[in-house]
Amino acid sequence: MKPVRLPLPPEMVGARLDKAMVAMDESLSRAAIQRLIHEGMVRVDGFPARSPSQRLRGGEVLEWTLPDIKITELVAESIALDIRFEDSHLVVINKPAGMVVHPGAGVHCGTLVHAILGHCGGELSGIGGWLRPGIVHRLDKDTTGLLVVAKSDGVHQGLARQFESHTVSRRYMAIVRGIPRDRTGLIDAPVGRHPTVRTKMAVRVVGGRAAVTRYEVVEPLVECALVHCVLQTGRTHQIRVHMAHRGYPLLGDMVYSRGFVPPRQWPEAVRQTV
Repeated sequence: MKPVRLPLPPEMVGARLDKAMVAMDESLSRAAIQRLIHEGMVRVDGFPARSPSQRLRGGEVLEWTLPDIKITELVAESIALDIRFEDSHLVVINKPAGMVVHPGAGVHCGTLVHAILGHCGGELSGIGGWLRPGIVHRLDKDTTGLLVVAKSDGVHQGLARQFESHTVSRRYMAIVRGIPRDRTGLIDAPVGRHPTVRTKMAVRVVGGRAAVTRYEVVEPLVECALVHCVLQTGRTHQIRVHMAHRGYPLLGDMVYSRGFVPPRQWPEAVRQTV
């Protein structure tokens, strides 16, 4: 059993308990959280939660217990990797589009984690848990780009601190539909789980987490543009949500773009400075 104890973020004051927990732990679905509440696994200020719809006044400390996940042991797979850098501490991999970073619902093989295990063997940090050895951050399935994998717990902790303090520079190139009127811009809009479609994210003024993206038009194209994006925060689907919110969705994005879509979306993590 894995206990979790977190203070309620100020932006979640007045929110439903289940919605607040989704925002606080994006690995949990709302349905899973509601099951935990009904099973008595969630406490608010030390008292059992009354219901998923319980409103939070502010200042509460939320506690919940995650049951142990019963999974088969991860098996290393012989999958070719595009390794850009490697030493005794970490490895930098150019993740291809179409590859999921780690196992999850409905995905049990062929992930980047399986490939890394085949390459590194037991030389990976275990802080991320059984399903995510060495994984410090993620890229979307259809995004290609650089991903840093930690080989030791110390390196994992150090990298995690840098991501949390936003000292890691994350830069992406993307092709967007339409040509932004301003050559450069800043999008400061909180991002949270979509209110009705749980697989999507959305700009959420209430209940969203702070998210900031800077962009620059590198080259105008025919009815689209090559854009350089810099993340100041790292929310799920952040660039995709922000550019779509501004009216310039990523070309090929099957989730946030309407109309013509080529084979895949185009964001690429071209540079990460740690």
